[in-house]
Amino acid sequence: MLPVVPLLNTPDNAASIEKLQQQFALPLITHLDDRVDLYLQFHAQGLGLCQRGSAFNPVVVDFLHGRVAFRQRQQEGRRQPLARAVGFAKNPQPIVIDATAGLGRDAFVLASLGAQVMMVERSPVIAALLSDGLQRAITATLQQTQHAPLSVLFTQQLQLYYGDSRHYLAELLKKYPHAVIYLDPMYPHREKSALVKKEMRLFRLVVGDDMDSGDLLMQALALGARRIVVKRPKLANDLMAQSPTMRIVSEQTRYDVYLNGN
Repeated sequence: MLPVVPLLNTPDNAASIEKLQQQFALPLITHLDDRVDLYLQFHAQGLGLCQRGSAFNPVVVDFLHGRVAFRQRQQEGRRQPLARAVGFAKNPQPIVIDATAGLGRDAFVLASLGAQVMMVERSPVIAALLSDGLQRAITATLQQTQHAPLSVLFTQQLQLYYGDSRHYLAELLKKYPHAVIYLDPMYPHREKSALVKKEMRLFRLVVGDDMDSGDLLMQALALGARRIVVKRPKLANDLMAQSPTMRIVSEQTRYDVYLNGN
């Protein structure tokens, strides 16, 4: 059973808190007590996922600073495994349905390469973090000169859908029949840094294991999605024992690509 993650009420953020409550039906608390373990709270850097009593910084979606921005700046462009798996070589501006959006890192990289990405996230907690991160990025790119070149990316190329991807796939594929389906099911992260361990531990506590990720693959295949990309650990078994059309392997990760009827 997944934990209930409440939103801590802070008077300085009343408007943002009301908006998040309406969008994601998050329970509101006015103080922390022994019954609360994980909670959401606004900080100077944005909405953060916190753990009571933890000395670590909150988990915040920040597209313009930190690891996400560094990855975007240092990326290998369309030669990197993720871009090759999505098929930028044939289509430099693909439409991608990121059906397991998580913290939006791969979606941001894909958008920065020219893709239009629809991020679908079913966890209200993670969706709230994504929504806040996206809104802060939009505000920053419109108000701060150094971030202005990214304004189109955040206002037009990244869209957030809150809900179960199984309920969105048919609708989105009908509207975008050539869209690439991208799946990144939860699996144990192999990076060793304390930050990654902290983020992934809290993330897993919130969303649990993706026990139904195979259902998404089978649904996408049944719906006739032209290209489906599944991110896997390098040595993991094929999802649902479905052999891909091809594999693109990096140091720790493997992208299984399913070409369906093309």
